[in-house]
Amino acid sequence: MSRQVWKGSTLLNPEPPVLVSCGSPDKPNLITVGWCGTICTQPPMLSISVRPERYSYRLIRESGEFVVNLPTEALVRAVDWCGVKSGRDVDKFAALGLTAAPASRVGTVLLEESPVNLECRVTQAIPLGSHDLFLAECVAVDVDERLLDENGKLCLNRARLIVYSHGDYLALGRRLGTFGYSVRKRRPRR
Repeated sequence: MSRQVWKGSTLLNPEPPVLVSCGSPDKPNLITVGWCGTICTQPPMLSISVRPERYSYRLIRESGEFVVNLPTEALVRAVDWCGVKSGRDVDKFAALGLTAAPASRVGTVLLEESPVNLECRVTQAIPLGSHDLFLAECVAVDVDERLLDENGKLCLNRARLIVYSHGDYLALGRRLGTFGYSVRKRRPRR
């Protein structure tokens, strides 16, 4: 296989774009964040990276809270739009006809149209260069009950979540396996 060597880059793809809600309930904002990730199980923690010049950066820094809203195929236009428009200039919820609903454990809002919302409290902000990394504890998860099967198991495949890969928004595809399938013993044939 022939390869080219490029300079260092942030080409880890695909990645989950998320809509982060922040700000006060009377003046909430949405920002699209491409760099979001799980960082710890106990306590449950995640991270988002935000440029300091972004309007939402100050809102998150001052309140110490935000909500990560997982976007669906139906929200892909909002994901793109909220990534190029500033909350300094426009009420993104109103402009897109989206619903800001009260969060259960933090003082900001969640995006009602998102089927999964992760309510977060910042534990640390780390300046890195072009972006600051917000480390946050997830203090509540709000889940649309339509994503639960008859046994209460979360079926995220029902949500029709999206990913972002090198300039393209993509729908998630077919299941290729389940956790541990590569080492699971096969049932004997009868």
